[in-house]
Amino acid sequence: MVDKPKEQNSVEGTASSPEHGQASPDSGLTPLHLGLTPWNFHDMSAASLCDQAQFAEAQGYQSIWVPENHFGPQAIPDPLMLLASIAGATQSIRLGTTSFLLTLRNPLQAAEQVVVLDRLSGGRLMLGVGRGYAPEMLRAYHVPVAQKRKIFAWTLDLMKRAWMGEAITLDENPDNAVEVHPRPIQQPHPPIWVAAFGPKALAQAGRLGLPYLSSPMESMSTLEQNYAQHRFAAEEEGVAKPSDVPLMRTVFVSKEVRQIEKLRQLMLEQSENSRLGEGETLDDWTIIGEPSYVRERVDEYRQRLGMTHLIATRIRVAGLEEVELRGSVALLAETLGGL
Repeated sequence: MVDKPKEQNSVEGTASSPEHGQASPDSGLTPLHLGLTPWNFHDMSAASLCDQAQFAEAQGYQSIWVPENHFGPQAIPDPLMLLASIAGATQSIRLGTTSFLLTLRNPLQAAEQVVVLDRLSGGRLMLGVGRGYAPEMLRAYHVPVAQKRKIFAWTLDLMKRAWMGEAITLDENPDNAVEVHPRPIQQPHPPIWVAAFGPKALAQAGRLGLPYLSSPMESMSTLEQNYAQHRFAAEEEGVAKPSDVPLMRTVFVSKEVRQIEKLRQLMLEQSENSRLGEGETLDDWTIIGEPSYVRERVDEYRQRLGMTHLIATRIRVAGLEEVELRGSVALLAETLGGL
């Protein structure tokens, strides 16, 4: 049996909704930034990525995001290079990494690579950074697992100082200090978000005063707890609470009930989510339904979590056609146009 979504209102939004990217005057909320990941990671050619980015840009999406992962059959080891290909094929859409892994990189080289992409794209880069969670990956790079948070903080600090024009050194020897050139277009540096999953990572992001980028696999209740931990850490450190509240969610929208039921059944058959708590279901970590339902759920995320950026992530199941995926991408932008 198909796991039915929570109540769906069949009434569509009115034609008087504000333009895309503008909040209604009485909403009390900031305009919603709408981003997405590529929906087809099976074809990682420049032609495929650029085609998807151009389509998203034409629909009004404001950002496109790629992750970083290593050594698996569908590894994405160099997200900046993929985004560089997209930069030349698009005009306005911002380019984001969901997890540029700082623990694996030389701080000087990473600072230079980020600047190159920021300048190549005309200042469109958004940098989501992470530590890496897979012990086998960290060991392969000779990164001591117990030191990953310390290495992450050290690397990020050196990169930020380099972007602001300070001469830096990796060994604390002033004779080896160098300046990184060129400087990023976005000053003092591109926006930085921190991908985080556990309590220690959440606390570190909060102490740094940086927005926390959540996993798409966690439920609304878990996210509420995570954001509370993140805010508490910022308050304890005496730093300002970040204004950006980005969320990654698995989203699919359609006006066809059969299409929705088909995907929900595929998700139940093919997806395992170990991050769910007792009694939590598919609806606690996905947004799948008709336009009115999707809009209501997005409104709920905004009201309960203060979400400012929604990043719609790819559907991680087999069985949907390209036309169905593109249709959802286009309809989601239309559905959320008044937010």
